Amino acid sequence: MRHRPLRDRPWGNLPSELGRFIGRGAELAELGRLLDSSRLVTVTGVGGVGKSRLVLAAARSAAEAAQGAQGAEGTLAARAAQERHGDGVWLAELASVRDPALLELTVSEALGLTDHTTRPRRTVLAEHLAARRLLLVLDGFEQLVDETADLVADLLRRSPGLRVLAAGRRPLALDGELAFPLAPPVPEEALALLAARAGAADPAFAVTAANRDALVEVCERLDGIPLALELAAARLRTLSPVQVLARLEDRFALLTGGARGALPRHRALRTAIGWSHELCTPAQRLLWARLSVFAGQFDLDAAEYVCAGPDVPVEDVLDLVGELQDQSLLVREETAAGVRFRMLETVRVYGAGWLESLGEARRLRRRHRDWYMGLATWCELDWFSPRQQEVAALVEAELPNLRLALECCLDEPDELHLGRYLAGTLWFYWAGCGRLAEGRHWLDRTLEPTGGALTEYENSRLKALWVLGYIAALQGDAAASMSALYECRDAAAQTGNALASAYAVHRLGCLALVSDDMARARELLGTSLEQYRAVGELNSNVLMCQVELGMALAFLGDLPGALTLCREVREICEERGERWTKAYALYVLAYAALDEGDAPEARRLLNECVAINHAFHDLVGLVLALELLALVTVAEGDPAEAALLQGAAEPMWGGVGLQLFGSGYFNAPRLMCRERAGELLGAERYAAYAAEGRELSREALVGRAQCGPGERGGAARVSRQAGRGGAGGPRRSRRAAAADQP
Repeated sequence: MRHRPLRDRPWGNLPSELGRFIGRGAELAELGRLLDSSRLVTVTGVGGVGKSRLVLAAARSAAEAAQGAQGAEGTLAARAAQERHGDGVWLAELASVRDPALLELTVSEALGLTDHTTRPRRTVLAEHLAARRLLLVLDGFEQLVDETADLVADLLRRSPGLRVLAAGRRPLALDGELAFPLAPPVPEEALALLAARAGAADPAFAVTAANRDALVEVCERLDGIPLALELAAARLRTLSPVQVLARLEDRFALLTGGARGALPRHRALRTAIGWSHELCTPAQRLLWARLSVFAGQFDLDAAEYVCAGPDVPVEDVLDLVGELQDQSLLVREETAAGVRFRMLETVRVYGAGWLESLGEARRLRRRHRDWYMGLATWCELDWFSPRQQEVAALVEAELPNLRLALECCLDEPDELHLGRYLAGTLWFYWAGCGRLAEGRHWLDRTLEPTGGALTEYENSRLKALWVLGYIAALQGDAAASMSALYECRDAAAQTGNALASAYAVHRLGCLALVSDDMARARELLGTSLEQYRAVGELNSNVLMCQVELGMALAFLGDLPGALTLCREVREICEERGERWTKAYALYVLAYAALDEGDAPEARRLLNECVAINHAFHDLVGLVLALELLALVTVAEGDPAEAALLQGAAEPMWGGVGLQLFGSGYFNAPRLMCRERAGELLGAERYAAYAAEGRELSREALVGRAQCGPGERGGAARVSRQAGRGGAGGPRRSRRAAAADQP
């Protein structure tokens, strides 16, 4: 068996270094030695001391060493690096995670692991890591230290190739852990850091004989803590070093007395941030406090809605945000969702303390929740538009804030209905962007039993129920899906909610489709379409219902009917700019093209389908398309490549649920492909190519899948004539294939 090229391996998700890493050479070298000798190293220290930057620098060094093995396979160092981190270096940022139930999900997402099933997240993580050799970096776990320690201990025990580098204010206290207390940098490095950051803020700044002594004393008074130095550096744009030193002296006297019993370094950090706070205008301080309600990034529109008021007019927010940015209290970032801002966690926590002392925390949390309720509502409407990709990027960027809004709803017993509304409104993100497991988590939490009594907020509950039924069906949890959908249907009948009834019937039809009851699926999906038309509903869900009806007709042998439905969906999607549902229509059209013997057309349709599903992170649609593409590849005369694609699909199904939903109809192309490729290659060669496919990263797989005949390299060729031996489309052989299903 051939090993996949190193270029195809996923080396991790480390962010690029935005600012030059200054000093810490000795600490970086020592940390590297510790990682060589231990599977768990935790860098500890006061907030702002530079833990995150150090572990990221160490992680980048580890990744570069492992990647360097490509050009130095004969060296001992390269082999050792490849042995330790051959499957990459991955960062999980935990500072914004407050709900313990989201810890394992966050780590899974950091590893690029998508799993839609109902299996415990820890089981999924352990299985993913069991045979891999990688370095996992965990940053900012203080608020979940016990849960993080439990997870790390379990993963290290079950994953012998795993190493963990953590950064927090305290160790995890696990057996075998090597703690690395991080002190502030030595005076020379502290001065170099202060000078570099001041120079970045003001290119005219320089350390001179005239200002050196004052700068050295600033570093000493701040104990060399990097965050404190960066805050001081921002002030050197407008103040001289002597002025900075004088003001800092005043702040020490003011703030030290308020921190009785605190460690000196804690007082130094508090002084640095408190000093910046005191130098802010009252309006700047108030905005700082109010901005602390955001989790992670936020945009200007959100800041204006949540934070404005009589004391901070909305027209002043833009200027105030710019002023806080100038003082290094806000960081501006370019993202796929546009320009966004964020606070360093220590700065945010300081602002949150002030917000509590002002008595505004509860009111601001509600305003924050209201903004994100409105954002979700707008995004749901805009999902059915040419801005669909932008909506996906926006919700992805806002996920930490949406989680916070959901938590706010759950914290208020009288506002549980708002949580149901929000969790249900985000159906397009849960189902369309690869977030089934998280959607299930929030829907289960918001749909607590109500004793069967109808309430004034029944519509929100009904929506959450049909979304839960939809997600559970895609996860392969038929019992939970049926329970939620029947409850939704019956309550909709009681309340006369025709729209909720249509959605419930639709999703029951979807459940029948993946359960191989095609006659019932055809009946329910057809009924649902009539109900949608009666109430004037038209969106991605309605079009998906039409596609699913097309699937049922295709499986029942009515290809003309399936083609009519799915061609109409494709036309509507192209008119409206809708891409997500279009991908599923393309899947059915490709199925029909292959059945009619038109492999080139089937490939063209599936290439577009794969690209769309990959862009939206829709694992269900992606793996379905890849399975059918493997059969197309056999028809093109390349059974080796088909075996590779089938192998690559196998671990993806592990993250979705039952392979091909356990359906004989959906499984027919896979079984046919396996049989034909196996005959042409022989069992041993088929197994070797399939094993190679299982090792491909998703990005490498998608790129390879979209290469046509003659464009890809590496897989053995069998003549096209041999590849067409025993030709037959998926429909013609589905019964035999389904009967042979293991």
